[in-house]
Amino acid sequence: MNKQSKKPRNYEMYKAVLTLKNLEECVNFFEDLCTITELQAMEQRYQVASLLDKGCIYNEILEKTGASSATISRVNRSLQYGNDGYACVFKRLAAQENEGK
Repeated sequence: MNKQSKKPRNYEMYKAVLTLKNLEECVNFFEDLCTITELQAMEQRYQVASLLDKGCIYNEILEKTGASSATISRVNRSLQYGNDGYACVFKRLAAQENEGK
């Protein structure tokens, strides 16, 4: 059984995120919600996911992010076997980038 399924989720927080209108609001919300350490961990995992998506190898990612091999492996598992959350975001960001050109 998935660890997440044991505890009920508070979807109100996710709904709150969807109300944010710009980058500044998003940064402010997450700075209020999370500790510096939590934010750094999430930002590092996202950076690892982005580099893995671009085809970087573990040693490159370790050098660029300082992430442990365990973190890199965990993120890679999420990319390969997760709920496609990263893929959804990467696809939308690429579309936005292409629209801006």
